[in-house]
Amino acid sequence: MATVEVVAVGGGASPGSVELVPEVFEARVLPHLFHAEVRRQLAARRRGTHSTRNRSGVSGGGAKPYRQKGTGRARQGTIRAPQYAGGGRVFGPVPRDYAHKLPRKMRRAALRAALSLRQREGAVTVVDGFGLSEFKTRRVVEALAGLGLAGHLVLVVIPGPDVHLEVSARNLPKVSVLRVDGLNVYDVLRHERLILLRDALPRIESRLVAARGEAS
Repeated sequence: MATVEVVAVGGGASPGSVELVPEVFEARVLPHLFHAEVRRQLAARRRGTHSTRNRSGVSGGGAKPYRQKGTGRARQGTIRAPQYAGGGRVFGPVPRDYAHKLPRKMRRAALRAALSLRQREGAVTVVDGFGLSEFKTRRVVEALAGLGLAGHLVLVVIPGPDVHLEVSARNLPKVSVLRVDGLNVYDVLRHERLILLRDALPRIESRLVAARGEAS
């Protein structure tokens, strides 16, 4: 079981240390699960509203453009056929839902693997809290600089709603704030460094600790 020091935001003595549950932060790293879960997440985000008109959806062309025989040209039934300019499209995209399912065990295993990968890389920092009592983006920037994370892609994981922190970090292009309920593989892999609030650890562990018979 790995033990990490809790960092005090803004400097000062460390408020203690915490132990990271091996099932969550020392799990096997399985790249094929990363691919499957990220693909599922990105597919679910697609709106799927693309649409084109086939020949029945294009207006006009009710009559034959010319007679059937005697012209020396190929017979045609309508000027709205696909081979004409302005005609309908053949096999064009239609509105659809791209979302597909992935078993819950695979999703949990993928998230455990992503967190374990960041922990193995030394990219996980546990802090006691940001202590924001007002909306101040500058305070967040100063806190990240104090942690040596200025300029990095940083994901901050909080246990629950924290309006001051979430709004203050909103305008920082390289910083994202997620509640534990929204923690996902795509964002963990997309960011270089993770900042976990100490109070968020028990919720992460309770969410991801393997159920009976579930492989880690």
